[in-house]
Amino acid sequence: MLGSPGAGKGTQAQNIVNKFNLNQISTGDLLRNEIKNKTNIGREIEKIISKGDLATDEIVDRLLKKEIISANIRNNIIFDGYPRNINQAENLELILNSDNQSINYILFLKVPRDIIEKRILERITCEICNKSYNEFIDKKEIANHKCGSKYLIKRKDDNNEAVINRYDEYMKKTKLVLDYYSSRNNFYEIDGSDEIEVISSKIEQILRG
Repeated sequence: MLGSPGAGKGTQAQNIVNKFNLNQISTGDLLRNEIKNKTNIGREIEKIISKGDLATDEIVDRLLKKEIISANIRNNIIFDGYPRNINQAENLELILNSDNQSINYILFLKVPRDIIEKRILERITCEICNKSYNEFIDKKEIANHKCGSKYLIKRKDDNNEAVINRYDEYMKKTKLVLDYYSSRNNFYEIDGSDEIEVISSKIEQILRG
């Protein structure tokens, strides 16, 4: 599942997890868990992303490989927001090939920058389950959030400067990833500015063939 920060990858990946009984791997969640647990690598990551930069490939690959080859989830994975650059794309192929796994579908959520900015600046996220809501639109869902609304916070990197940096950085590096995958017949570009239910329906149609 590819798309810029705020494109809705996490929401759509979670829907796929529920509908198709898959395991979601979000590099963002892996990184945030390291920060939350105050590990040495977590402190390093926090410094990087608070400036709007992306974690290094070395950090991401180290955390990711352990997850991918786990016997409990292998061959049943959806990658949420990974790979983000061509080195990560090539490394993912190496990890999967070495463990006799392969990519079946590549889904790209395409969303204009102005919509991305608005979504991220209005986003609040649960510290417990990482579920995200729009603080102005999703008031009913926020009030009924299963973990409790007190755990819904704004991420440190959800500020205007960081949003712009992350979007520009994403577009610059990820264009090569899209070029790497787009010629494959299992690559699908989806309008990510549609309503959540519309996007979910399109994705389900693709995955059900």
